[in-house]
Amino acid sequence: MWQPATERLQVTYLGKVPTTGMQFLSGCTEKPVIELWKKHTLAREDIFPANALLEIRPFQVWLHHLDHKGEATVHMDTFQVARIAYCTADHNVSPNIFAWVYREINDDLSYQMDCHAVECESKLEAKKLAHAMMEAFKKTFHSMKSDGRIHRDSSSEEVSQEMESDDG
Repeated sequence: MWQPATERLQVTYLGKVPTTGMQFLSGCTEKPVIELWKKHTLAREDIFPANALLEIRPFQVWLHHLDHKGEATVHMDTFQVARIAYCTADHNVSPNIFAWVYREINDDLSYQMDCHAVECESKLEAKKLAHAMMEAFKKTFHSMKSDGRIHRDSSSEEVSQEMESDDG
């Protein structure tokens, strides 16, 4: 079933770096974002060279890569919202950065946690992405709960309450 995009913005994809730990709390993306930001600012030529289109949908996030003319290429990364452990638009290095921690499953079925980051044109756009992701989390969580993939217990109630009270 086709669902319209929740939020779709041109961004500069800063890349991804592996991250460690199992608890993803406020500030957990700061170190990876600083690393990505440093790499980006060393190679940067333009102020805001958008190289991607980030589209947050109800159950997936699409990262369309753009060519040097700003047109979408065939290459697109897809992230399942259910595998996103954390996201934020609150970074000391730049308020225009939106980042998320994604659980990537390897061929041998092991997994790694990667922090992905994009630079938006403004702090407001970064916050819009964070709020769109919160809505996508809610839809995914409620769908998984109604499908029976998440069973009601104290931990899922806490997650639900956190989602409803988080302001991005």
